[in-house]
Amino acid sequence: MTAAVTAMITAVVGVLGTLFAPVLSQRLTARQRAEDTERAERERRSAERRAAYTAMNRSARQFHTLLKDALHRLRDGAYAEQDRDRLEEARREYRDRYAEAQMIVPERILEASRSVNDVLAEADAVVKRLDRGLAREGENPERQLLVLKEEAEPRLSAMRGLMREDLGVAD
Repeated sequence: MTAAVTAMITAVVGVLGTLFAPVLSQRLTARQRAEDTERAERERRSAERRAAYTAMNRSARQFHTLLKDALHRLRDGAYAEQDRDRLEEARREYRDRYAEAQMIVPERILEASRSVNDVLAEADAVVKRLDRGLAREGENPERQLLVLKEEAEPRLSAMRGLMREDLGVAD
C-alpha cells in the first residue's frame, strides 16, 4: 500500500468514527436509562410489597389480639359495645389489607395468608355467635382461645416467616 491509500483509509476510518461516535454514545445512554428505569421499578415493587406485608402482618396480628380479648371478655361476661366496635374495625382493616395484598404478593404468600384468614374468620364467626347466644355445640370461649393458640399463632408466624424470606431478610 502506498502512503496515499493508507492516508485515505485512515481518513475514512476517522470520518466513520466521528459519524458513529454519537450513535454509539446514544445507544449506550439509552441502555443505561433502560437499566436505571428497570432498577427503579424493581425497587418500587419491592417497597410496595414490603408495605403490603407490613400492613397485612400488623392488621392480622391486631385482629388476632382483639379476637382473643373478645373471647376473654365473653368468658368473663364483660363484652361490651366498645369491644364489638373495636373488633369490627380491626376486622375491616384486616380485610382491606388482605385484599390489597392479594393484588401484589406471590402465590406462596397468598396461600399462607389464606390459611391465616381461614382461622381468623372462623374465630370471628364464633365470637359473633357466642355474643348473640347462638353458639353451636362445643363452642365456648375457652375452646376458641385454644384454637387460636394452636392454629392461628403458628400460621401467623409461618406467614411472617415467608414474608421476611421473600423480602430477603435473613435470620
